Amino acid sequence: MTSSPALSVTGAVHQLDSSVIHQVWDNSIPPRLEIDPGDTVVIKCRDAGNGYYTWDSKAADVLLRVAKGHPLSGPIRVRGAKPGDVLQVEILDLVPGELGFTQFRPGRGLLADDFAEPYLKIWDLRNGESAEFKPGIRVPLEPFLGVMGVALDEPGEFVTAPPRKNGGNFDVKQVTAGSTLYLPIWVEGALFSCGDGHAAQGDGEVCITAIETSMTATLRFNLRRDFSLEEPEFITGGPLSPKTNTAPYYATMGIAPDLMEATKKAVRKALSYLEREHGLTREEAYALASVAVDLKVSEVVDAPNWVVSAFVPLSIFHA
Repeated sequence: MTSSPALSVTGAVHQLDSSVIHQVWDNSIPPRLEIDPGDTVVIKCRDAGNGYYTWDSKAADVLLRVAKGHPLSGPIRVRGAKPGDVLQVEILDLVPGELGFTQFRPGRGLLADDFAEPYLKIWDLRNGESAEFKPGIRVPLEPFLGVMGVALDEPGEFVTAPPRKNGGNFDVKQVTAGSTLYLPIWVEGALFSCGDGHAAQGDGEVCITAIETSMTATLRFNLRRDFSLEEPEFITGGPLSPKTNTAPYYATMGIAPDLMEATKKAVRKALSYLEREHGLTREEAYALASVAVDLKVSEVVDAPNWVVSAFVPLSIFHA
């Protein structure tokens, strides 16, 4: 796919706050806003914790929270959109909030059985460019929305956690400002919603959270009828992860006949590296891997074993 044809730049600009949210996919939810193709919407999004965490939150608070699904802003109805069309979403700007959090609890995440206690990191994002994990370790901010999607064509409520053909919680960190997302439309009006702001994330989001934060997203919407899709696709605005791809990487390999097992092996080895070379606790290493370490499928053709690599960006470490 090549870049888009000439787009409307004269459409209206709308505002959508987060005073009303929904936490399931359900095509019967009435739209909060109706727009024309070519219009831009400035959307306020709550964080994935729905405002639960504060500057004073502690690890014990992780176990007290009951998750109810991602709080999503929307739906936005696009006039003229119909099933079979493609919704083109240009990501013009993304501004994270001041507070971020990374957390995990026993039984969740890629290494669900490796940790017996909850963990919480509260991040100060007010610098705007990077956030300190601990002295000597700073993670550049490359904000994106973990959830962007349209309504499904099946009736009823669907939880927001798994990604689907409508988009949803795909957590692709490269869909950031400057990128364009293409979503197949399944219902009249498309009914677009978004949320789950991330200030930074590693490919894989291994502990189950990134740097979670509120987000103000400026998005421009158009309809495409010159091609069709079964699932989302996107084009980036430039090179991948330009803020962390500035120095060497330390990479670990997981080799196994199952890709998930290979992934777990690669991540565990990356955690051991972070403990050994950078003095982190196992819990700190897991959280840092979730927000900064990139997983790559390195090889899938030499049966019976496949290779997954975990790339640690050394640019985040400072003397």
